[in-house]
Amino acid sequence: MAQESFWIMRPFNGVYLAAFAFFILLLALAGLLLRGRSEALRRRVLAGACLVTLAGFFVYKYFLSRDGDFSVLTSAMGGFNWWGELPLQLCNINMILIPVAVLRKSRPLMSFGFFLGPLGALMALIMPSTGFEGYSLLLPRMLGYYGTHFTIFIEGLALAVFGLYRPRFRDLPKTVLCAVGITFVIFWFNMLLRHTGLHPKANYFFAVETEGNPLLSLFYGWIPVTGLYLIPCIGILAVYMGLVTSGFFLAGKLGRKRKAAAS
Repeated sequence: MAQESFWIMRPFNGVYLAAFAFFILLLALAGLLLRGRSEALRRRVLAGACLVTLAGFFVYKYFLSRDGDFSVLTSAMGGFNWWGELPLQLCNINMILIPVAVLRKSRPLMSFGFFLGPLGALMALIMPSTGFEGYSLLLPRMLGYYGTHFTIFIEGLALAVFGLYRPRFRDLPKTVLCAVGITFVIFWFNMLLRHTGLHPKANYFFAVETEGNPLLSLFYGWIPVTGLYLIPCIGILAVYMGLVTSGFFLAGKLGRKRKAAAS
């Protein structure tokens, strides 16, 4: 019992911070090992890492399907349903999109993965879903949830760390349109699952229900219309991307000045 209590995972407790530090160090080490290597190798390594994460995702979901406690905890949303556990949430869809993006050298998709992958994963890590907070990290569902989200978080950042993508201001409109388009498709996929009865509570991207998320509940109070309550997220996304891109722009400008001064 004492050992289990030691491994209890909650946002920002000791176990959580240690796991976060481990994955950041893992990203830094990978960046160092790949420094000076060919771009093709860096692309293959990142694509391969995402595909390994995707395979691990389905192993995690298998164990989740066998977890009776999880089905009880999530009974209000229909319990475990494979149609509701596909890799189509804002964060884990990047396990599919990032390999496509880097192998096809698609800037809009790389931009989506760089901005939305870490953001979606971080939201899931800070505000865990029902059944994933206050339990031992040694539980298969906890290992799967946190392992998947921490890995997606660093894989999105790896686009920049591996030198495959550097955000530019002209990328932002296309990234917003890409995000809106993907959300639109996901919304109607939710409605299809609900209409056919395959998953009456399908809610990928939280596009149909807020599920008690405090920020989305606030937005729903402003715009009490299914799907449309996500509109304020576009403004938040634009500001977030603008700030991050500004940081890269200033860092690049400073680097060029230093290089000019040194020469």
